[in-house]
Amino acid sequence: MQERKSAFQQLDYTLLFYLFVLMCISLLAIYSAASTEQYNTPGFFIQRQIIWFAIGTIFMIGAMLVDYEMFKNFSVPFYIGGMLLLLVVHFAGTEINGAQRWIRVEGLFQFQPSEFVKIILIISLAHLLYTITKKPREKSFRTDCIVVGKILAVGLPPFALILVQPDLGTALVVGAIIFIMILMAGVTFRMIGLLTSLVIASIGFLVWLHNNFFELFNMVIKTHQLSRIYAWLDPSGNIGAEGYQLYHALQGIGAGQLYGTGLTSGMKSQSGVIPELHTDFIFTVIGEEFGFVGATVLIVVYFLLLYRMVIIAFSCNNSFGTYLVAGVIGLLVFQIFQNIGMTIGLVPITGLALPFVSYGGSALITNMLAVGIVLNVNIRTRHYMFGEEE
Repeated sequence: MQERKSAFQQLDYTLLFYLFVLMCISLLAIYSAASTEQYNTPGFFIQRQIIWFAIGTIFMIGAMLVDYEMFKNFSVPFYIGGMLLLLVVHFAGTEINGAQRWIRVEGLFQFQPSEFVKIILIISLAHLLYTITKKPREKSFRTDCIVVGKILAVGLPPFALILVQPDLGTALVVGAIIFIMILMAGVTFRMIGLLTSLVIASIGFLVWLHNNFFELFNMVIKTHQLSRIYAWLDPSGNIGAEGYQLYHALQGIGAGQLYGTGLTSGMKSQSGVIPELHTDFIFTVIGEEFGFVGATVLIVVYFLLLYRMVIIAFSCNNSFGTYLVAGVIGLLVFQIFQNIGMTIGLVPITGLALPFVSYGGSALITNMLAVGIVLNVNIRTRHYMFGEEE
């Protein structure tokens, strides 16, 4: 017997509430970051961020309106379209700050295709896994190799095109999506161990190239990316170079102590010494002006948001829907960890935005679109007293 509920009743208002809290935190942090000596135009950035939230909400609602089962029919055209956009970026994209990541529509706007490719990849891999797992398969190393090979065949082309832009941060997000989908495919621990060993061996090979054949190494890891690694290893020794942001960010967060210095009262946040404060380093504002308590509140809200998504994934009785939600969870978890981690010196700086909090357009719209997909799955999950949906 099926419980019949309207789409309005099925909407996860708890998840939407957490999203609203993140929006409020975003506007407060951006207001403070834009009040610095560097910008001194908080009204402009707040208005733009509200506009981006409004556009993102439209995209989120749009993602909710179409039955997510329809995504299967369009996964291949979506994937081909995404790859074509990445090729356009590669050959005719707009270069900003040494990176060719954008497509500019003259007189109108510019956008970053790699952001939307993340969603396209989630849909494509979810459909692939659905076709692979809808029929029982023998659990063996051979079948695992076939499954992983298919996932990599879909995931590695966009990964490579994004990496050469160069955009290591987004490429790593794509890698995280690929990894979570491999886990969702139900491969054996032997395969997971093999893949982990290959990753470790690849890192070791890069270190060997760095020490013995630097020119070859520099073809894979660009000079500015290597400088960020040096700065991560020794921020105080690279204050005048790539370690400048990290050094001052760590000082600012440390100065926040337990309760913070108060809104627009942070010495480091308000001095204008930290570039990209309202985007990549927005966590510095929260850590300094709202202290350990404010940073903890933000992390708890993120945890609760992701927990709701995990519940939706487990509640879904359609494997395609579960794979979609798992992909979104992997997308958000990696971005949250990477952004906060780079701000506190846990991982190297990669330039990833903090989801729903950093100022920005393409990244925010992409994340709102991802939430819309999760809400879509929840709305169309049908509950049965006996059995599950086939």
